[in-house]
Amino acid sequence: MKETIETRELVVLERPDGIIRGTYHKACDEISVAHESSIDRDRVGLLFLTGLSATRAANGDSAVYWADAFAERGYPSIRLDLPGFGDSDGDPPTESLEFINAGRYASIVSVAIDELVARFNLSGIVIVGHCTGTVSAIYAAADSKECRGLILMDPLFYLPATKLSKFRRQLHTWVLRCHLDGLLTPIYDRSKELCLSIRGNRPPANANFPLLRCWKKLASIGLPILILKASGRKRAGTRSRIGEFDYIQHVVELAGRKGQVSVQVADGAHHSFANRPGRAAVRQHTEEWLSATFPLTGRKDSDADALHQDPVVVTK
Repeated sequence: MKETIETRELVVLERPDGIIRGTYHKACDEISVAHESSIDRDRVGLLFLTGLSATRAANGDSAVYWADAFAERGYPSIRLDLPGFGDSDGDPPTESLEFINAGRYASIVSVAIDELVARFNLSGIVIVGHCTGTVSAIYAAADSKECRGLILMDPLFYLPATKLSKFRRQLHTWVLRCHLDGLLTPIYDRSKELCLSIRGNRPPANANFPLLRCWKKLASIGLPILILKASGRKRAGTRSRIGEFDYIQHVVELAGRKGQVSVQVADGAHHSFANRPGRAAVRQHTEEWLSATFPLTGRKDSDADALHQDPVVVTK
């Protein structure tokens, strides 16, 4: 089954337990070429994995925007709905976070990557993950021989906290009602900072240690990785909030001397990266990273730059 429009194609991957559906965004030179065999295929494709229960369009159709933009630059892009979500068959896991954090999507994504590389004659795949999608991206990269790199937006290296007790919820509500958060938050942060200094540079107990080991295995052999961090409304820069364990610094250190990990801040971006500054920053940083890491042959930069429609967002 195949449905196409000028710039996109419906992707259908058959599995024993149902069908996975997605969208293939054709690279710019594919649109004007009648025969696929005439297209230069010495290039990677991008595979988007959204966070938690989001469909392949992602929040605010941001994944659609990025896939279109990167395809215009010459990088074919694929957006998939994982089983149980969007247009794909099946039911979502009962405990989605536990399922994702255990790496249960790795084999599904790995098999899909093999099929996509063969179907579209790619040299490999760069997996683009957001939030919990970064967990599946890391595990799938370790499980696939066709993964050439990772782009991770606000990667999640810790397990979700347990629900707050009734007392803590009431205390939190009382603090907000009395407008004491401005006074108590710095004190709370400093107490966490003290605990962090006592513990040293060791990850906290709720760290996803199997995921960190998987990360180290990938990053230490030099897999190209781009980490994009949302600056948020309250802070900018790559450093974590006072008292919080700095996972970004930790994973960069785990990569070691052979690591090829680049960290960029999407200035003005919210966690979803779906607001205008976030979308533009992801596009800018990703295109620069792709051009440097997986350069295309036979395409002039001036031609590619002419395709930009959004103003350039300067990020830190």
